[in-house]
Amino acid sequence: MYAVIRAGGKQYRVAPGDVVKIEKLPEGQGEVIEFKDVLAVSGQEGQIGSGQGAVVSGQVMDSGRGDKVLVFHFKRKKQYKKIFGHRQPFTAVRITEIAFNGQKFTAPEMPVAKPKAKPVAEGEGVPHEAKAHAKHAAPKKSKPKAAHKAAKKPTGKNKKK
Repeated sequence: MYAVIRAGGKQYRVAPGDVVKIEKLPEGQGEVIEFKDVLAVSGQEGQIGSGQGAVVSGQVMDSGRGDKVLVFHFKRKKQYKKIFGHRQPFTAVRITEIAFNGQKFTAPEMPVAKPKAKPVAEGEGVPHEAKAHAKHAAPKKSKPKAAHKAAKKPTGKNKKK
């Protein structure tokens, strides 16, 4: 089940549950949007019909700006270079329902995110024995200084001619 909609001067093929980044819309996060400009609808595999009377509903998930696109102008032999960037604003919409001819195809519910565990502050939730063991751990062993100096190679200054 899918539909082809027009939004922001572009056409998108959407299905229930899809998240589509479309041109910037004035709606805020969590609001419901209805796309009435439906160009085509497919209810079954291999069957497509006109989108007259079809309605596609979606929920605004997020809005932001896309990746930067660098625009570079250059004229050879003229010492002319100009560079600037552009970030296109977008609105991310999750398609929740496609309705036509009395049929409704809905997306599955979004899974609810579990809250993350609060980070444990230093000294909390650690047994006393583990704290004592960590304090008295053996220090790192280092190489003796004489062995370290012997490993160095002579520099070019000390060579005889």
